Amino acid sequence: MNRDLIVTTHDPFEATEDPAWTLADDSCDRLREGSREARFAVSNGFLGVRASRAMNREGLLELPPRTYVAGLFDTAGPNALVSALVPVVDWLQLEFKADRRAGPRERIALSPRRLRLDMKRGVLLSTSEQVTVGEPGLRLRTFHLVSLAERSIGLQVIELATDLAGATVSFEAFADETRSSLVRERLEQSDGAWHTSQSGKQLGMAIAAGLQSDGTSVGAPLLGPFSWTWRWSSHEGDVLRFYRIVSFVRADDDRPGVLAQAHAELARTEAIGWRGVLAEHEAAWETRWVQSDVVITGDPGMQQALRFAIYQLIGAANPADERVSIGARGLTGEDYHGHVFWDTEIYLVPFYVMTWPEAARALLMYRFHMLDGARAKAARMGWRGALYAWESADTGDETTPDHVVGPDRQIIELLSGKQEQHISADVAYAVWQYWNATHDEAFLLDAGAEILFETARFWSSRATLEGDGARHIRGIIGPDEYHENVDDNAFTNVMARWNMRRALETAQLLQERWPAQWDALSRRLALTATELGEWREAADTIVTGFDSNTGLYEQFAGYFLLEDIDLSAYAGRSVPMDVVLGRERTQRSQISKQADVVALLGLLPEEFPPGSAEANFTYYEARCGHGSSLSAAMHALVAARLGQRDAAIAFLEATTDIDLCSTHAAIEGGIHVAAQGGVWMTAVLGFAGLTLRDDGLGFAPRLPSAWTTLRFNVCWRGRRLGVSIDARERRLEAVLEAGDAMILTVAGRGHALAHVSVPLDIRF
Repeated sequence: MNRDLIVTTHDPFEATEDPAWTLADDSCDRLREGSREARFAVSNGFLGVRASRAMNREGLLELPPRTYVAGLFDTAGPNALVSALVPVVDWLQLEFKADRRAGPRERIALSPRRLRLDMKRGVLLSTSEQVTVGEPGLRLRTFHLVSLAERSIGLQVIELATDLAGATVSFEAFADETRSSLVRERLEQSDGAWHTSQSGKQLGMAIAAGLQSDGTSVGAPLLGPFSWTWRWSSHEGDVLRFYRIVSFVRADDDRPGVLAQAHAELARTEAIGWRGVLAEHEAAWETRWVQSDVVITGDPGMQQALRFAIYQLIGAANPADERVSIGARGLTGEDYHGHVFWDTEIYLVPFYVMTWPEAARALLMYRFHMLDGARAKAARMGWRGALYAWESADTGDETTPDHVVGPDRQIIELLSGKQEQHISADVAYAVWQYWNATHDEAFLLDAGAEILFETARFWSSRATLEGDGARHIRGIIGPDEYHENVDDNAFTNVMARWNMRRALETAQLLQERWPAQWDALSRRLALTATELGEWREAADTIVTGFDSNTGLYEQFAGYFLLEDIDLSAYAGRSVPMDVVLGRERTQRSQISKQADVVALLGLLPEEFPPGSAEANFTYYEARCGHGSSLSAAMHALVAARLGQRDAAIAFLEATTDIDLCSTHAAIEGGIHVAAQGGVWMTAVLGFAGLTLRDDGLGFAPRLPSAWTTLRFNVCWRGRRLGVSIDARERRLEAVLEAGDAMILTVAGRGHALAHVSVPLDIRF
């Protein structure tokens, strides 16, 4: 990053004018305050800050501010059953007081905040005004961010404008550690150090603050631990600016030095001032948007929703840290304790693979570092290879709770940690997708091949050869979590077969191209030719549930014998179907919680013979209750690829509504980041029809009727491409912006793409 870039030319307190780049909220509904805090959160993959109100010492607000540090997990607290993400120090708090004309000094009451999330700049802005009668007038404009250029850094800037003279105003900025479970080691005026009570992690924090008028510091504040208080006599037309810069450093063990590192990070940013911090941050966001933006014309609402999705995806990843991944709610809330699911590999990695390969690599290296835990879980359950944790935190250990409280308040045994085993194939799928898109040889040799081999080894031992001469996987849960302990789930079995075949392909590749590395890895893993033959036999004999007569995959053995319930009779319901029907009847029915066979169609369309894709989508779409935030996105992707554009756009709108619709169920637990990944997937992999091929990229565009153009950028094996699809002109245009010539296949026809624009006539 260029540290000479220290000036922004725009008003930093004003949002980008184009509404497609901004999200606005002027409401004051306290019941939805938690949802607003999640929706307007800022994050950079290391730090996440919810859009909480600045909390005063009287504690008048129901919801405390929340800042999260990625990877800071602990099992602290009397009710802690599993490792959970720990909130850290609340560093954005402030308080105003002023002299009345008569009476004691009292806190200034402010109007509800008007929020603007500037997605282009990665900044949250707010404005509010004094509403207390009889006190000096005060107006506030604020913004805060967590830097995308220096991920340890957070910045808050407040502009205070007064319109009356002669009043004494008191302004206090402070940080509060009381709502964090971290154990304090040190707390001074400008820094603090803590550790987790059980996991042995360290956190250091350094902070600097100042108050200025026309660029000149306003007096010397009264100081206390993490506290600055200024008092001054106001003059009409006064405009003061307060800034606060904070640096957080996490260490995953008890090594010393986190405070020194935090101070070093802070010193670098103090040297360029808050304007320099802002400028570097905005430049980093601009760089990411150049590669990641998706532009559509004809549908302004969907354009804004796409930008929101990409904003969340950019802010969720940190390519500099291989020891963390992206939880189900990113760093925007505490639902699921910050745990990582299959969501990351299936719904998020595609975006990073195609726009930000460094981030995809870090996410997959996280899975590599968790491999020993996956091996231990498989061994503990009596199998070989690697069975990844269904819910993962900062180790490879399973962190899924054993029990949960159901919608009817009954205690339910949670089997997903034991039976939802497709996670191992999901990780392998993401590894192969990354390899196919990047040909990152170092990753394949150092990590990817080992993941593929150990997951294939698991499936070979898990799929049991029975008397019918076929391999079966019994006692399983597929993506449809309404049905537990089922046999031969189609998604699981077909993904397992695919996993074993890709591992065999990888073994052959290593033997041919890197024989020395193959010899070393196969010896270390005790991987023999006999075992490779077992994988091949297991892949060839595993039951898939496909019926060649109907063209349908049976979701699991016996599924077609279950009660077939017409979901149209329950249209308009506001609760999931397992609540409507009860858990037991739902399990005895064909109603699925989310895309299962449809998810298989989305990931492995080549596993469906010609004509069967439409039949499977039609059958299972009618029986899906969409009880998961992941479901509509996968249906949107598949419908778009099948050319069912009206259905696809309806599912896409349902997906965007999850986090953006103000009338939707509360999202105070955090943004559904995987659903946001599904929004990008639907646009680029669905409507543009982008596919990864061995010889290049393929496109089969089918735009919605309202979209006149679709433009985006992608990466492929060291190349950068700009793609533009024009529905009116029936034309796809691709520009190779960097890298060697390649093949682009559009609607089945191959075209050589060099460093010039290549217009391609297409039909869609």
